[in-house]
Amino acid sequence: MSWLSIPAVLQFIVGLGLLNVWLLRPKSATEYRGGSATSLKEEFQAYGLPEIAFYVVGALKILAGIVLIAGIWINLPVTIAAAVVAALMVGALAMHVKVGDPIKKSVPAALMLVMSLAIVILR
Repeated sequence: MSWLSIPAVLQFIVGLGLLNVWLLRPKSATEYRGGSATSLKEEFQAYGLPEIAFYVVGALKILAGIVLIAGIWINLPVTIAAAVVAALMVGALAMHVKVGDPIKKSVPAALMLVMSLAIVILR
């Protein structure tokens, strides 16, 4: 696959976004965190999820991010990784609805969902 193909560009954007959030900014407050959370861990607490969910979702997103980026150059299960991200983004959107967040807080998850689905469809 060419680096400049649409799926490859989307893979890079989604993968980099996941790794940024989970490895570089997990303790950073953003305007998109669910409820009144100021960190990823607090966000999972705001959603009423068990602590293990934080670790399972984090591991899935980090692994998917690595597969999406590395899959641009080597043969990896990119479609599966993108489908996992899409499913997790559906869950993220549901959690934002659950806690009554304004739509603005759901925008990143919605964009990641659309890009992940595009990867699945275009590959």
